[in-house]
Amino acid sequence: MRERRGPHPDTPQGYLAQLPALVLLDRLPVPLLAVSYDGVIVHANPAFEEMLGYETTVLHDQPIETVMETADTPRTATSSLMCGHRGRVITLRHVDGSAVRAVASESVLMRKDDPLSLVVFHDITEQLWMAGADHL
Repeated sequence: MRERRGPHPDTPQGYLAQLPALVLLDRLPVPLLAVSYDGVIVHANPAFEEMLGYETTVLHDQPIETVMETADTPRTATSSLMCGHRGRVITLRHVDGSAVRAVASESVLMRKDDPLSLVVFHDITEQLWMAGADHL
């Protein structure tokens, strides 16, 4: 069966405009996580799942504390991802139980009324281990 597509766009910008957001998010080579205000993982792209050792889509609809080390409530943990802590080191939980240290970006979504946070992560676990600073 052939895949149905719309008309071929005339410009590169038109091509980008046609791509669904989830297709683009899944193709990004950087770990990315979308979390709703109630602390539920809405989307984890394949790079995020790979960083933490999870199979594809296992994290979808899971509570944030499945992957985020926190003594806080899920609401507080979610708020910490949404409130612009650019450069903050966050401890994530690998599927094997080990800690993964990552620097989190500010939410890519900018409006205050956005229903979720979309955060990009940079794994720094190995750099911290090599520097002998495996705990901050």
